[in-house]
Amino acid sequence: MLDSALTLLPPIAAIAIAIWRKNATIALLCGIFLCFLLIANYNPFTATGDTAMSILNIFSSTYNTQIIAFSLLIGALVELMNRSGAVHGFIDNLANLNLVKTKRQASLLPTVVGTSIFTDTNLSMFSAGMASQKLFDTHKMSRAKLAYLIDSTCSPISVLFLINGWGAYLLGLLDGYNLGDPVGVLIGTLSYNFYAIIAVLLAYYTAYTGKLYGPLALSEAKVLEQVADTEHKTAKARVMWLPMLTLLGLTIALMYITGNGDIRRGAGAFSVFVSSVTAIALLMVMIFAYKLMSVKEVAQGFVAGIKNMAPAVLILVLSFAFGDAIGALGTGTYVANLINPEFPVIYIAPLIFLVAGLMAFATGTSWGTFALLIPIAVPIALDVNVPVSFLVAAVLSGGVFGDHASPISDSTVVASIASGCDHYEHVRTQLPYTVFAALLTIIGFFIVGAFL
Repeated sequence: MLDSALTLLPPIAAIAIAIWRKNATIALLCGIFLCFLLIANYNPFTATGDTAMSILNIFSSTYNTQIIAFSLLIGALVELMNRSGAVHGFIDNLANLNLVKTKRQASLLPTVVGTSIFTDTNLSMFSAGMASQKLFDTHKMSRAKLAYLIDSTCSPISVLFLINGWGAYLLGLLDGYNLGDPVGVLIGTLSYNFYAIIAVLLAYYTAYTGKLYGPLALSEAKVLEQVADTEHKTAKARVMWLPMLTLLGLTIALMYITGNGDIRRGAGAFSVFVSSVTAIALLMVMIFAYKLMSVKEVAQGFVAGIKNMAPAVLILVLSFAFGDAIGALGTGTYVANLINPEFPVIYIAPLIFLVAGLMAFATGTSWGTFALLIPIAVPIALDVNVPVSFLVAAVLSGGVFGDHASPISDSTVVASIASGCDHYEHVRTQLPYTVFAALLTIIGFFIVGAFL
């Protein structure tokens, strides 16, 4: 592990290459190789071998493997729903019920779903994306807008309503500081977690008003020019919503069971994997029962769905490997040590927010950022006599911001997958919104800090 500014080189290079080449796969591979090149004292042969092993080692983790398999299976599930006519049946049913018949209503659907399912971020994104992809196509709205809406609600809402794995994880990080009421500290972060609050409000503003800005507006304009109505097969709506409800309900039930009655401590990856297998099995049974597709057509759709998802899942695998490589290099530790507790109180929260944002943006992980900065933020809060919740919220806000904006973040990749949006387009169109929310967040921390 290095202890110098060189640890910043791999993430900076990866981000620069992603922007330059518009290719996250090449960017992540270069970033991983650079990490191991520095660790191996510039020996390219050792670095090449370590790079290959780090990617293979991703599959030694049951958690990672289950998330990867879940992502591929979701591709198959979505493709079969499309080919069987279930999605169009679901859309027609919503239209007949007068629930979703305008662009505004179609935009609000994934936004509401994204803020309602806060037990698991991946499940939230996939549920919102699956229910909305064809609706957005029908109403001639871009997949980039869909990706933005689910990415701006699912992760931020998970760190606001902490009845999930995020809450359990953060409680573990707060343990050992003699805080007396760590649960109270966590609850106290809700009112100070400005970035998450602003991100969710911006998503609802966008969904309700339909107003778009910057690159996202250009993406929408292109869709309006290109999308044309086509003939399509229609199945009963239940062929879509029953497997979806099974996916959601079974996931929550399994998280409750595996957490011994505490959903926050449940095995999220295992739960979503088993639930996705069950949902696909149920979908196939319904397809055959209603004679919507032949066995050959189902097999072809299943394979096509996995193929469609493979490029995005490759990015997901590489983002996992890059996170491990960055951890081995010590980038997070170096950035964390830049914080100086001697700063005036008014500057401490904005500084922690910026450092957390930089770390999460460079490493692609908010949880890793929390693990490194909360042990620094809590002692600082106790030393300078400011509410612990305030500085912990600055860490949470910064971590979610950096993760939200980063092109190498696994949650950014999952949002692209769930919405069926090109990954680079999602990053490019979302970035102005994240930066705007970050600026408002910094102002908020300055104002609160001035009164402490």
